[in-house]
Amino acid sequence: MKEEKKLLMAHSEQYNPWYNLALEEYLLNNINSGEVMLYLWQNDKTVVIGRNQNAWKECQCKKLEQEDNGHLARRLSGGGAVYHDLGNLNFTFIMDRDLYNLDKQLKVILKAVNKLGINAKFSGRNDLTVKDKKFSGNAFYFGSDSAYHHGTIMFETNFEKMVSYLQVSEDKIKSKGVESVRSRVANLKEINSNISLSALKKALKESFAEVYGDNKNISEDKYYDPSQMKELAELYKKYSSWDWRYGKSPEFDIEFEKRFNWGEIEIGLKLKKAVIEKADIYSDAMDVELIEMIKEALEGTSFRRKEILEEIDKLKNKDSNFSYTKAVDYSQTGVIEDIKDWLKEKDI
Repeated sequence: MKEEKKLLMAHSEQYNPWYNLALEEYLLNNINSGEVMLYLWQNDKTVVIGRNQNAWKECQCKKLEQEDNGHLARRLSGGGAVYHDLGNLNFTFIMDRDLYNLDKQLKVILKAVNKLGINAKFSGRNDLTVKDKKFSGNAFYFGSDSAYHHGTIMFETNFEKMVSYLQVSEDKIKSKGVESVRSRVANLKEINSNISLSALKKALKESFAEVYGDNKNISEDKYYDPSQMKELAELYKKYSSWDWRYGKSPEFDIEFEKRFNWGEIEIGLKLKKAVIEKADIYSDAMDVELIEMIKEALEGTSFRRKEILEEIDKLKNKDSNFSYTKAVDYSQTGVIEDIKDWLKEKDI
């Protein structure tokens, strides 16, 4: 029996990242069974960090917000920091969770780019590349009933601004085998100077219909007004707040930091009478839920290697709502074992 799907298109008319991310979550919360939506949006002069990242370590915050009147934003999904300007187009696939299909979603983007005369491929843990250079980073978020997959398409991004705002660790650069951020990214305009942003949007809409097998008119909502929608207004308040964007930066008694092939992780521990009173974990790992599970496992545990390793090991048997395994070759168990092996070497 053919799967019945309803295809929807949405786009934002604003360049404010707090509004655009609020709208993204609003659409996620209100997607219906059987629906797949493609949401297109742009931010101006913005750094967007992953859900578990430390803003101060990822971004030149003062330069961005105070000196250049830009925006710092934090998204729901994991992964690393990215720079957005009006030379970049963002896409989000939002769907009933049962319809999540990474191969189809990526095919929409790759087919659209191919329509513009550019051959591209999916590479690494979350990148789309052309001629071995990244033009798109992707991230994923899974709710109980709905999910989204979003990413960037660097069309004519100002790389000088990008490099000036992002703080990329030396370990991350070395792990890529390159000397700089700039050397591993590309704009689509560099590959085909004749293409336009409007042509890219048109190609995305066409490929969306083609890949999902529906060439009829796609339902499109053009504008959502937060002043008229309480839920959207509340979400905007969250995304624009200091607490969400920056969070608190408490002093820790113990700090550990390490880079793995699945991402960076920094663990900060506040102790009281040899018990972990508070744990904060910063990471660009894709799995948002697992990072939160590790944090919860550590809090209230004695600061002894044996107890810490036992609590982390228990996570392998916990049911997780996260489905990053659908995205790439990935194992939560592998991440847990990596962290255990790392902590075994620490003076605990």
